[in-house]
Amino acid sequence: MTILVLGGTVFLGRAVARQFLAAGHDVVCAARGESGDPVEGARFVRVDRDAPDGLAALEGTFDAVVDVARHPRHVRHAAAALAGRAGHYTFVSSGSAYADVATPHQRVATAPLLPPDDEADPAADPESYGRAKVACERLAVEGFGAGRTFLLRAGMIVGPEDPTGRFDYWVRRAARGGEVLAPGGPDQAVQLVDVRDLAEWIVTAATGGLAGPFDGIGAPMTRAQFHAGLSDGAGVVSSLTWVDQEFLTARGVAPWSGPRSLPFWLPLPEYAGFMSRDVTPSLDAGLRTRPLAETARDTLAAFRDATHIDAKAGLGIEEEAELLREWRER
Repeated sequence: MTILVLGGTVFLGRAVARQFLAAGHDVVCAARGESGDPVEGARFVRVDRDAPDGLAALEGTFDAVVDVARHPRHVRHAAAALAGRAGHYTFVSSGSAYADVATPHQRVATAPLLPPDDEADPAADPESYGRAKVACERLAVEGFGAGRTFLLRAGMIVGPEDPTGRFDYWVRRAARGGEVLAPGGPDQAVQLVDVRDLAEWIVTAATGGLAGPFDGIGAPMTRAQFHAGLSDGAGVVSSLTWVDQEFLTARGVAPWSGPRSLPFWLPLPEYAGFMSRDVTPSLDAGLRTRPLAETARDTLAAFRDATHIDAKAGLGIEEEAELLREWRER
């Protein structure tokens, strides 16, 4: 098969290209070429997706297309340029497309979506990002047809080459050992997926013609299981100190991402549904997920210095120590 990856130079796109190549397919990666290089073995074509004719350099037909676009205009341009000469189409959407993030254990078939917004700026805020992704989904189905469009609503993607630093923070923290500040409680839900598992499922979906909307995320685990998997992967035993969200919020600790944050932590109950989705339909449709310890171990192996703090996400060493001191003295 000849596969077109619209992107293919960063994280998931690279993993998808790598998986298709490993399965023996011909892979073309089309991007601006400003964010990175495609994986070895893929053919690169420079394109400008902002321009209506920006995909004109892509010639021939493609058995499958994988698109990680965030801007609705990019999907509109892709449909205009490729719908008549492409087979299966995978659009990588997002769990941010859902309107209800408070209700736990929702399934893809019944969960309400945000309203689509063709003009939304996906970089403005999480809701704008979600509305843009819903608009992209609608344009994908209109352009390529519901019967050959796989809508993959990805959750928190982790593993080697993750550019966000969110999972990296916890892997590095586990490797340092000692007393670890763990947000919330041990029974709260955490949900994620290894980028390699998600990429493998995209290959399976494309070659098997899977269509329709699915959640691209593994089954929920407890926060205690999350930290146990990290420790197993790092080969270091840590002690967890559970700190409640009111204490963290009062001291300016941000949820989810960014400096002075705790990734994978979201306030409850308002975000109780964001990392507790029922993904039985995805697992039944072929998604396979590896143990968290394996993902943590492979991520750790990619670091040059496990003690380094990535300024993009997490707490600094002294910030965490000070919060733990205050928690004990409260």
